[in-house]
Amino acid sequence: MGIRGYGPDPAEAFAQAALALTSVVTDLELVAPLNMVEVHCELDDPELLLVDWLNAVIYEMATRKMLFSRYKVYIDGPRLKGQMWGEPVVVEKHQPAVEIKGATYTSLRLAEDADGRWMAQCVVDV
Repeated sequence: MGIRGYGPDPAEAFAQAALALTSVVTDLELVAPLNMVEVHCELDDPELLLVDWLNAVIYEMATRKMLFSRYKVYIDGPRLKGQMWGEPVVVEKHQPAVEIKGATYTSLRLAEDADGRWMAQCVVDV
């Protein structure tokens, strides 16, 4: 499944890609942003940083048994700090469609268009 996020800078494009990730699993409107979780990633290559970020989100979803509906990303060179807000999964409420196994390098791209808008994309295994 391909996911894509857009924003005025790479950080917002990364946050929007994470929202797209959650929307593969469930309807974002069903997930209340109640609890905040913070993650840190560090890689010199911005595209590889995207994959690392998304895999950190997937890891937190799996280990905490949570879904997230709000993301804030800060990028400083090779360092990323991500904050995500969500709630524990309640199957009856969230009706998760799939479990995401991981973000891949397939169709991996981080690019700025002529208007200065950034796009971050990759394929995730479900």
